Amino acid sequence: MAYIDFLSAIHKSTKRDYIARVTEYPKATAAELAKKFDYDYWDGDRKTGYGGFHYDGRWRKVADALVAHYKLEPGQRVLDVGCGKGFLLYDIMQAVPGIEVAGIDISSYAIAHSKPEVQPFLQVCSATKLPFDDNHFDLVVSINTIHNLHCYDLDSALREIERVSSGDRYVCVESYRNEVEKANLLYWQLTCETFCTPEEWQWWFDRTGYTGDHSFITFE
Repeated sequence: MAYIDFLSAIHKSTKRDYIARVTEYPKATAAELAKKFDYDYWDGDRKTGYGGFHYDGRWRKVADALVAHYKLEPGQRVLDVGCGKGFLLYDIMQAVPGIEVAGIDISSYAIAHSKPEVQPFLQVCSATKLPFDDNHFDLVVSINTIHNLHCYDLDSALREIERVSSGDRYVCVESYRNEVEKANLLYWQLTCETFCTPEEWQWWFDRTGYTGDHSFITFE
């Protein structure tokens, strides 16, 4: 298991007003809407989610980094757990023609509005019970997803990610290292259910037997 940062360049490119997040609109209402993972979360107002989750090519740099690090080749299989609209998988397909991709997401809205090129390879289901055989994929990734699960489902999801990969695994989750980052995370998040320090995340990895790589998103 290694700490590998594929995401900070994208994460840090977004400007965030943490105070406005909790003063301009009722936070509880925003969270209730966001947790439906429907239109309001993906394509509604920024106060309840992404404010319009559209393909703009920004995930290509992440795709290229994953391809280079894990030495992905045509014919190999990649699964994205929490794939959203499939932008990362689309970029992986562009980077490695002939690679096989699959994605799952709890949001039927995201799958219905996914990139047409990858939509046939995506399906709606929970990360807690992946509909794939043991050791089916060469790489399984899950980016900014499993922290949205309650602890009992987080346990299952990490075990499932471990189970369906015969090779590599990579998980990125939200975390905090001090009280400032903790407050900012609480202010900004809309869907997070598991709030852990890096040390606590390591406890989860050890508990579930997760042996893959990981990184953390923090709100500085």
